[in-house]
Amino acid sequence: MTPLDRSRRSFLRTSVALAGTTPLIAGSLQARSDEASGPLIAYVGTFSSPLRDVLPTQVDLPPGNGRGIHLFQVNRATGAMAPAGIHEMGTSPSCLALNAAGTRLYSANETDRVGDGKEGTVSAFAIKRADGKLEPLNTVRSGGAGPTYVSIHPSGRFLLVANYFGGSVAVLPILPDGRLGDATDIKIDAGKIGPGKATSAPPGSFAFSGHDRTHAHMIQAAPSGRFVLHVDLGLDQIFVWKFDEQKGMLTPGEPPTVSLPPGDGPRHFHFHPNGRWFYSIQEEGSTIVLFDYDAATGRLAPRQTISTLPPGFAGSNFCSEILVSADGRFVYAGNRLHDSIGIFSVGPNGDLTFEGEEWTRGNYPRSFNFDPTGQFLYCCNQRGDNIAVFRVNRKTGGLEFTGHYTPVGNPSIIVFLDLAKVG
Repeated sequence: MTPLDRSRRSFLRTSVALAGTTPLIAGSLQARSDEASGPLIAYVGTFSSPLRDVLPTQVDLPPGNGRGIHLFQVNRATGAMAPAGIHEMGTSPSCLALNAAGTRLYSANETDRVGDGKEGTVSAFAIKRADGKLEPLNTVRSGGAGPTYVSIHPSGRFLLVANYFGGSVAVLPILPDGRLGDATDIKIDAGKIGPGKATSAPPGSFAFSGHDRTHAHMIQAAPSGRFVLHVDLGLDQIFVWKFDEQKGMLTPGEPPTVSLPPGDGPRHFHFHPNGRWFYSIQEEGSTIVLFDYDAATGRLAPRQTISTLPPGFAGSNFCSEILVSADGRFVYAGNRLHDSIGIFSVGPNGDLTFEGEEWTRGNYPRSFNFDPTGQFLYCCNQRGDNIAVFRVNRKTGGLEFTGHYTPVGNPSIIVFLDLAKVG
């Protein structure tokens, strides 16, 4: 670690420590008041069975140490998590999505294999108001193999699914009782596969994971719901779809795709709260690309590319998650192998500036998420079999490790439900 890196890390930690005690006291009093009304629950999706039937180029092979969907009660003041139960599933519910009302949870069952096409499945659950426990509603096919991402359309009437191994995306209707219906639309990605060497990779990188075939990695609607976007890592493309809310159908946008540099491998993306800036993280290129987003047409225009890694880094790295803070002032980027979260400030025009990075306290950070207040960040260290908790400095964007580890086998995702705010 260079003196520059050390000074940046030291600055971020010190700025957290000097943030002032008055907001913490006020937050503690509010936390006790909320706790009296209902607990804050965290749901953690895991890999609960080994990945099977995969190509030899698949580098991400979790052994399946999880047990399904793990539930925790979160201490609002300290960020610590206490076990509150496990919904046992042997199908690797690796991605979870909560509806806006906090009454339903949906899981992508990545290692399930159904029918001749070895499709994955998606499950729907009702949430018990008193304690957050899950009651299964139904399970349906995901429209392809290896569903790795699910999200809910802003209308609340559809679940969007990205099937990594199937190279497809699907639209599943959400029925009035929260159950899922059969897919109203399935789109199969097609095109030229990118090269094994990423254009933007750091010097000496051997990162290669998804450029063997099509791999749909994420799907999400734009804030208005008029357009749906999804990324295909193997094609190095972002797809833009017009969405018909009445029929649950996707039709190509104009243009239908935007290309990233060959081999860079777009993985996840996140909209800025203003809805005009769109940040895409590339798994093998280890970059963030800022796009201007036109909400009227769905068009994306690239404007800035920046590395997720500290200056001078060389070697292999696989990017994972990207999140924009709720106030829109900071962007956080996950680095696997480097095992860090890159911290970037957002300028007046959306441009990013690297401010520093924080060690994740575990191996292979697959994803991370903020608690509902934004004062804590929870990092799922997939190969480290733990979740590490960090306090967020709202002024500097810095992360300070709280000392809290939570053991979870192969954690993949964490989402939160505040039962004090569920009607």
